[in-house]
Amino acid sequence: MKTITAKELKNTTTTEFVLVDVRENDERAAAHIDGIHIPLAEIPSRAAEIPQDTPVVVYCRGGVRSARAIEYLESIGYTNLTNLQGGIVAYLAD
Repeated sequence: MKTITAKELKNTTTTEFVLVDVRENDERAAAHIDGIHIPLAEIPSRAAEIPQDTPVVVYCRGGVRSARAIEYLESIGYTNLTNLQGGIVAYLAD
């Protein structure tokens, strides 16, 4: 599974990627870094909302749920996914 650190994400010069937040609604309301919001449990029914033709960075609180989302999406054919290492916690701390 491809990963990106919070520092790498913040320092990326490209804006051609999509963020996908797989946390729950209350977590998203507390803090987010933009992107599409699809809670992990909804990924199977809403996978079509996630583009397959552009890079996608998936994030959650600490990186575990986003890794599960990526595992599922890769099992159905996605090849453009990257996990935010340490999740939003690392992003906000950096």
